[in-house]
Amino acid sequence: MFPVIDVRSVDSARARGERYGRLARDRVIHSVQTYARLFADCGLDWTEAGRRAMQYRDAIDATDPQLLEEIEGIAQGAKLVFSDVLALNCRTEILPATFLARVSDQSAEARAHNQALGLLDWGECTAIAVSPDASDDGHTWLAQNWDWIGRQRDALVLLHTRDAMGRAIATLTEAGMLAKIGLNDQGMAVGLNILRSITDGSRPGVPVHVLLRHALSFDSLKRFRIRLAELAAGPGFGAASNIPAADAHGDIGSFEISPSAWSEYASGEAVFVHTNHFLCAPLLEQQAVMASSLSTEARLRCAQAYASKRPISAAAIEALLRDESDGLLSVCRKPDPALPEQARVESVAGVRINCTERRWWIAPNVPSQVGFDEVATGFAATRYAERAS
Repeated sequence: MFPVIDVRSVDSARARGERYGRLARDRVIHSVQTYARLFADCGLDWTEAGRRAMQYRDAIDATDPQLLEEIEGIAQGAKLVFSDVLALNCRTEILPATFLARVSDQSAEARAHNQALGLLDWGECTAIAVSPDASDDGHTWLAQNWDWIGRQRDALVLLHTRDAMGRAIATLTEAGMLAKIGLNDQGMAVGLNILRSITDGSRPGVPVHVLLRHALSFDSLKRFRIRLAELAAGPGFGAASNIPAADAHGDIGSFEISPSAWSEYASGEAVFVHTNHFLCAPLLEQQAVMASSLSTEARLRCAQAYASKRPISAAAIEALLRDESDGLLSVCRKPDPALPEQARVESVAGVRINCTERRWWIAPNVPSQVGFDEVATGFAATRYAERAS
């Protein structure tokens, strides 16, 4: 299983970040090397990536100043400069909309620049949310496979942290990033489907990985919806993504965002599934070209077939995340050796979250090859003891 980085006992955001960066330094460096290569394949050297990341500083500060302090602390603890860690947290916004559709002609020049800096060379996700009305146990579930470059499996950590109000958070994330897939002690859970919009990068809005961490400071989707509207009217969003979310109250939501708009998919539905293309009518015209290797439409059809069989059990959710019915383009993705290394997407991990019970299970490799093991959140048992008293 991935290493646990526990910083909950540390008082200040900067100090929590410093401990995180120090304890996970080797994995943070691994993340930097991975994204230096990815950016280079898009014609961006690491120095330019850092410069672009700095444009998002004000949007992060407007969202939650403590998150900016935490990023500064991570850089200090990992013995990196601030822009290095900021670039990790803005990686979705820095990568161009077509980064998985083609390799830039400028990549060789950018790679040479990275080597001079000492940096080594070296479709993302199917999600499902199930409300109590559709689950066989009356619980709320959120689950997904995280499909990304297999190299990044060695950068993953289980971060145990908290927000300014002391709310406990557990998230599976790439080292150096504030959050990705996770839940908090109130039963609020979030995931991520990368989307690509023709408006990506048009404004320095809130980076999605910052938004995911911010979302885990809320106790319900009801409050998070209000906050999304506030952020859209303020700094906006830096790039397209879908945030699948669920809470312990039985509410589920799928929030598609882009620099120009946001919309909720399948509002009021008992179950939803999502992959890597826009589904909300107001955003369809913003879809950017994505490589066929992402298989987003085929995976969506597969997930819809599983979602149609009610009631849905935990076993059925795991069966979806292990589905290999479409070969290398399946929901459960093995790396395709015919693709370039930087486009060799696979299911790096699978996650199943019970929002009702504040518990989660993680498959730490391609889900068809390993089990889903329950992983401690560090807060569920305490909370239930409090509720029972």
